[in-house]
Amino acid sequence: MRVYLAGYNVDTTVLEELQKKAGKREDVTPEVISAAYARISRDPRPVNEIRKDAREEVERARKSNRTIIFKMGHHSVAEHAVFNLDIIGVSRLAMEEVEKFRLCSYTEKSQRYITLDKGFVIPKEIENTRFKSHFLDLLGEQISAYKYFFEKLKDYVFKKYVTLAAEPKNHSLLEGWAKEDARYITSLATESQVGLTINARNLELMLRRFASHALDEVRQLGRAIYNEIYEVAPSIVIFHEANERDKDTYPHLRELASNIIGCWEEKNDGEVVNLVECTPDGDDVIAASLLHTSSGLPYKRCKSIVKNLSPDKKEEIFKKAWENMQFYDSMLREFEYANLTFDIIISSACFGQLKRHRMTTLTVQDYNPKLGVTVPQSIKEINEEDHFKEVIDKTNDLYYKVKKEFPLVAPYILTNAHRRRVLLRLNARELYHISRLREDSHAQWDIRNVSSLMSSKAKEVMPLVFRMVGPKDKYNEIYQGVFGRLPRVTKSVLPGARKIKS
Repeated sequence: MRVYLAGYNVDTTVLEELQKKAGKREDVTPEVISAAYARISRDPRPVNEIRKDAREEVERARKSNRTIIFKMGHHSVAEHAVFNLDIIGVSRLAMEEVEKFRLCSYTEKSQRYITLDKGFVIPKEIENTRFKSHFLDLLGEQISAYKYFFEKLKDYVFKKYVTLAAEPKNHSLLEGWAKEDARYITSLATESQVGLTINARNLELMLRRFASHALDEVRQLGRAIYNEIYEVAPSIVIFHEANERDKDTYPHLRELASNIIGCWEEKNDGEVVNLVECTPDGDDVIAASLLHTSSGLPYKRCKSIVKNLSPDKKEEIFKKAWENMQFYDSMLREFEYANLTFDIIISSACFGQLKRHRMTTLTVQDYNPKLGVTVPQSIKEINEEDHFKEVIDKTNDLYYKVKKEFPLVAPYILTNAHRRRVLLRLNARELYHISRLREDSHAQWDIRNVSSLMSSKAKEVMPLVFRMVGPKDKYNEIYQGVFGRLPRVTKSVLPGARKIKS
């Protein structure tokens, strides 16, 4: 057995410095990895030798990539090329477009931990219109309100948590809680930044979507990304231009929906989390799936057996699946066979956290002031709800004025408190993951409330499947309730462990 480290992420500044010292090299490109790995299926040589050839003949490797991707349709070879991109000065609204893509990794500037100041994106669509000055005035008022609320909330949390405040090391934590709630009054035009890691295949899809997007800011972002990567890897990002599918499908669907439904009144009916669909007999489905994996029987036979089991015997199947788990362990993959769909009304601030759970199906409606806003409880407790809503009313007023002429850019002015309706489909395994992370006492209160409601509704329809659901900081308590004892402690491999000898 042989294993070679074929490559890894290196900062481009380091690469440039190395090339200054050693001279420019044509093979400093991820394309050679893609080309080499693409040849594995038909070249009998060891892959490290194939890589050597690709490095020595870069143009031949690029031609090979184009042939394999374009003519033969094997787009997966582009997944071997990975890019790291710094994206700076993009609005929170446009950042949502970046973070729609499942198979990439991103870490975004957090408004919960960084104090906000001036730094907004004014949409190009209104740059030379009378609305620009109105935008700037309202954005200024929103950031002034943010600073005002932050100071008031900081005083409030330091007094409320006086024991924590006595320790200087806790001050940044308490200030973070104040920022967390003050940010609800800031707009989606606020600048953000993100570190993005993405493979070439998904980058191509992203660029195509961005080129087809209605917002100028998103199209500009796509062009800027393409300009950064084209010289480095021209052969593996091919289909990046706008197309009709990405440009026209949703506008045409909206037009059809309007013809079918007519005028409708969007409103919040009071329920923020609705379970609208779920796998029938979800408890039996998961139990049968666990038996299927652990036996030689077909699934239908396992399902029939489970239906005839006593409740205690069914529970025994689940307990056997759980008994060796620790709080950091995920549910067994069989828990993916039961699905749930939630219709959720959610604030922009909360949506920013929910969308990070990419192993779900998440579709959204536009932000809609008629759904109301989420006002942090702390704002109410410092008697500033009227001030908060005054700024919201001014925001809504400008939103509707802009929407009449520029409907696509009106959402820029809306705040983190404004809501949208989302449809979320996920399996039981993923809901466990969300619950563990987002119901934890360290989680932000808005997403904690939403995930708690999701867990509660899931328990109603699948009581066995979700008997262990709950936050990670209560895992031992939940486990003890099921098994009558605490989980066994297992030894972990600590950082710095020595290299394993084969």
